[in-house]
Amino acid sequence: MDESRRIVLVTGGTRGIGAAIASAFAAQGDEIIVCARNAVEDCPHQFLATDLREASTCESLVADVVEQYGRLDVLVNNAGGSPPADTSSASPRFSEKIVRLNLLAPLWLSQYANAVMQTQPSGGSIVHIASVAGLRSAPTVAAYGAAKAGLLNLARTQALEWAPKVRVSSISPGFVSTDDIQHFTADLDALVATVPAGRLVSPEDVAAACVWLASREAALATGSNLVLEGGGDWPAFLRPKS
Repeated sequence: MDESRRIVLVTGGTRGIGAAIASAFAAQGDEIIVCARNAVEDCPHQFLATDLREASTCESLVADVVEQYGRLDVLVNNAGGSPPADTSSASPRFSEKIVRLNLLAPLWLSQYANAVMQTQPSGGSIVHIASVAGLRSAPTVAAYGAAKAGLLNLARTQALEWAPKVRVSSISPGFVSTDDIQHFTADLDALVATVPAGRLVSPEDVAAACVWLASREAALATGSNLVLEGGGDWPAFLRPKS
């Protein structure tokens, strides 16, 4: 193993934002491990099947990476998301699953990763993929928004406690142009019209931010939350008339 190559673990790294993140780190010459519950065909990186909603499997995932590669340099907690659900009637089981995946899994994985990174001369970097839903109201994805708000607080706390060896930061994208966006709007043009930048966030935008935050150039960005939303949403009463 080339000691100059970082070992990077990307959760949910087989499609969408996660696949773009994995590809961006690979382009830097890093060794990439991705995980998800289900394998995909022709995955270009090492794949480990993992259900992150249990602490024991999170522990095993980090242990497997360290056993094979001897270290872990970067963890990107990307796995997450939520289908839309009515806030007044979402079942307890549904909400629990959403919180487990979007908040508890990153918490557990970060704990196990930190334990490894603290022993490494070069330390390590953890990047959480949060959401603007954690910064404002989140209709139809209440549990998701609440979990992402917790994730942002978690990142700040981890950055404070784990410095200087381990840097922790977060990224809060707005709507990202992936296949999942169809669950939230049938009129993509109308959604784009609310974004001052004139387009939605791309997976590559998020990936580029991850690469920077995990780099030594971003050393003093630890504890930061990078918001990627193209200037913010227009308030309803100011939106351009079609």
